[in-house]
Amino acid sequence: MPFLNDMLDSVERKNTDSQAMATENQKPVSPDEPSPQPGITTRYRFDINEIMKTVRHEVRGQSQALDAIESMLKVVRADIADPRRPPFTALFLGPTGVGKTETVRALARGLHGDADAYCRVDMNTLSQEHYAAALTGAPPGYVGAKEGKTILDQEVIEGTLGKPGIVLFDEIEKASPQVAQALLNVFDNGQLTVASGERTYSFRNTLVFMTSNLGAREIQNHEAPSGWRAFWPGSSRTRKQKLNAVLRKKLNDHFSPEFINRIDNITVFNWIEKELVKELITLEIERLNRRLIKHDCRLELSEDVAFYLATKGFDRQYGARALRRTIRSEVEVPFAEHLLTEYVPEPDSWKSVTTFIMRYIDRKTVFEKEIKSTD
Repeated sequence: MPFLNDMLDSVERKNTDSQAMATENQKPVSPDEPSPQPGITTRYRFDINEIMKTVRHEVRGQSQALDAIESMLKVVRADIADPRRPPFTALFLGPTGVGKTETVRALARGLHGDADAYCRVDMNTLSQEHYAAALTGAPPGYVGAKEGKTILDQEVIEGTLGKPGIVLFDEIEKASPQVAQALLNVFDNGQLTVASGERTYSFRNTLVFMTSNLGAREIQNHEAPSGWRAFWPGSSRTRKQKLNAVLRKKLNDHFSPEFINRIDNITVFNWIEKELVKELITLEIERLNRRLIKHDCRLELSEDVAFYLATKGFDRQYGARALRRTIRSEVEVPFAEHLLTEYVPEPDSWKSVTTFIMRYIDRKTVFEKEIKSTD
C-alpha cells in the first residue's frame, strides 16, 4: 500500500525533525556544573579524522576546500547546526578536472563507505524551463502529479540517524533559473515540497554541494597571467582579492542575490599543478589495482613509465581528466591486452597475487611478472 507507506515515512521524518529542534528548547547547561569527561554525546556517529583521512588521500592540492569540509563535519558531529536548515551548503567553483565532484565522492566514501552513496543531480539535464518538473514534481492537473515523484532519491538524501545524507547539484549554472529558484526553500528551511503538495523531501539531515564552472577563464588568467601581467603580476594577496571580486560579479550576474546569500561556503578550486601529477598517477594506479583484485593480480609502474605519463598526461586546462585519458590509452589498454592474451592465473591464486611491473624496453611496453605470497 504505497499511500500508507508514504504516510509512515512522513510521520517518521516529522518525528526526527521534532527531536532535532527540541534541543533548542532544552535548559542550557550551567557553566558552573563540572563535566565528568570531555566530549559530548550526539545523535551522529562518525569519526571525523577517519573521514578526512580518506578525503585527503583521494583529493590533492585543494586544502582550502578540504579545510572547509572538516570544519563543517565538526559542527555536524557536535549537532549544533540549525535543525531547520541543511547542516551545510557549499558551492565549488573552478575549471574542469580539478576535483570538485571527486571531493564529494571521497566524502561519500569516507562517511558511508561507498563513493556512490550520494544523490547526484546533473543540472545540465534541467536546462530547459519545462524540465523543472523533474526536480519539483509535476504540477496539479498533469500526469504524475499525484505520485509526487522527482529525480531525487529520498532515502539517500535524508541519510540515517547517525550519518547525514549527501546531495550534489552538479554544474548548477547550466540549470534553468526556475530550477535554481526551486532550491531556495531547500537552502532556507531544508525542505522541498513537490508542486502537487503530495510529498515533501527533507534536507535537514543533508550536506548540500553544488559545482560550477563559472569564472573558469578568470581563474585561468589569475593563475597564469599573460602579456604585461606576467611581468608585473602584483602581490598574491592583491591578485586573490581581484579574482574574488571578479568571481563575485560572475555569480551575481548569473544567480539572484537571495540564492547566493543562502550558501554557507563558496570555495574556488585550484588548478592542478605539475608537482601533483605523480601523486595523481599513483592514485589512478591504486584505483586500477582495486579493480584488478578479481583477477588476482596488480600493476606497478617503473620510474621511466611514470615519468612518461606525467609528461604526456599533464594538461593544465583539462586537469585530472586529461591524465586519466592518458593512463587509459597508455596503461590500461596494453595491460588489458596482456591479460587477455598472455596472463595465466596461478593454480593457487587464492594464496598469492601476481604483480606485473610495466616497463619500456626498446620503445616497447613490457610487463614483467612477479609472484608475491599473501601468507
